[in-house]
Amino acid sequence: MHAFHLLLLASGLLMFVSLLAGVFSARLGLSFLLVFLAAGMLIGVDGPGGLRFDDTQMTAWVGNAALAVILLEGGISTPMASVRVGLKPALWLATLGVMLTALVIGAVAMGVMGVDWRYGFLLGAIVASTDAAAVFSLLRHAGIQLPERVSATLEMESGLNDPMAVFLTLAMTAVIRTHAGAGELALLLAQQAGFGLAIGLAGGWGVAWLLNRLTLTVEHSGLLALIVLSGGLVVFAAAGLVEGSGFLAVYLFGLQVRARAEAAAHAASSALDGFAWAAQASLFMLLGLLVSPRQMIGMAVPIVAVVAALLFVARPLAVWLCLAPLRFPAAQRLFIGWVGLRGAVPIVLALVPLMAQVPDSYRFFNVAFGVVLASLLMQGISLRWVANRLGVVEPPALPPDTERAVQGRLTLDAHLPLADVFAFFQLPVPHNAGPSLGDWLTDSLARGHAEGDGVDWHGAHFAVSEMVEGRVSRVAMALRSRDPQAE
Repeated sequence: MHAFHLLLLASGLLMFVSLLAGVFSARLGLSFLLVFLAAGMLIGVDGPGGLRFDDTQMTAWVGNAALAVILLEGGISTPMASVRVGLKPALWLATLGVMLTALVIGAVAMGVMGVDWRYGFLLGAIVASTDAAAVFSLLRHAGIQLPERVSATLEMESGLNDPMAVFLTLAMTAVIRTHAGAGELALLLAQQAGFGLAIGLAGGWGVAWLLNRLTLTVEHSGLLALIVLSGGLVVFAAAGLVEGSGFLAVYLFGLQVRARAEAAAHAASSALDGFAWAAQASLFMLLGLLVSPRQMIGMAVPIVAVVAALLFVARPLAVWLCLAPLRFPAAQRLFIGWVGLRGAVPIVLALVPLMAQVPDSYRFFNVAFGVVLASLLMQGISLRWVANRLGVVEPPALPPDTERAVQGRLTLDAHLPLADVFAFFQLPVPHNAGPSLGDWLTDSLARGHAEGDGVDWHGAHFAVSEMVEGRVSRVAMALRSRDPQAE
């Protein structure tokens, strides 16, 4: 037990210090995830800790489980209003956009790494998907409010482009190892998409049906979160067992539960957010432990070339071409093209050829790790500056001077039932109504909302007055003055 307590003390202190460092780094525009990557590298083989860790199988298992939790939380936190607005552009980016990105990076890899087209396209597939968890984490701390269509597109894209990147990675690994043909690849795509879609939707419908019949309220938020989490993991594993896309299945599962059992999803969302943070922290620390900085230094030239091509050519070009027919303004396309932060998925996907014993695949892992580091640093720090320069930031809506509150501002508890509040003030109930005032306000704002952000609704202005642990706790309300002659 003495050794156990020492291990627990060391791991607890490491996590505690990393979290505190993440809080301070976020104020500089840096992602929390960078801190956990750095912590893993410090205790790893080339750091002061000197701990040798090379278990790619365990890392892949932990990585897939963590990504399942992250995607589940992303689906649960996405309201149907965002789905309707962002689904079409997100589908284009998650399919054609990923393909275009992989092709461009593949061509660059062929030139700078001296590999043939199969290996080049494999590397392109590995680094092609984005990580919206990192994006919205930075947006929340930067206090940036985006247009609804932009935020919805980024959010939906993150959940839908991972399955495409997984399929391309598996397909190219099969082509290299077994010389798989077009027919086998088409069957793989059908299995991945078909089984993932069917199991995700069916599982989400079933769990939502069950939640609507349980007598559980917001006081049972922890239990509800565990029910949703365990159901999501079952769906993820079931899809994987039949060669379907577990990533697609678990994301659609989350969307279904949110759409069909909204009250239970809202009650579980806070605990699920905590699970997702724990999954991200554990995964990135483990990935940092696995990497060897000395090997990365030896591959500086290909890493720099791939990073430059990805950030300044492949991602912007793919976004520009995919969103041009959908009439996105040029500034919004440029911003979405820049907000393509890479996270855990490229590093986890880089383990696939490693475990399949593809020759020289350790180089792909080092390049993927370098891409993630550069993306979180360069794009993360510049995010707010780019948004302001392109003019895509929406200022908080405030009532005009002639429409100030009749008797000042009212401060309401965010946990009040929305139906009761709107009935008292004789306001129509919105289509995206959640069970509480705070839930509705959260859904009506961009995901990265902050204190002071608000919305206007039929003569009333609702604004975030206070936030506790990332959730709205108090809401400021102002009623517009009424013109008696107009009535």
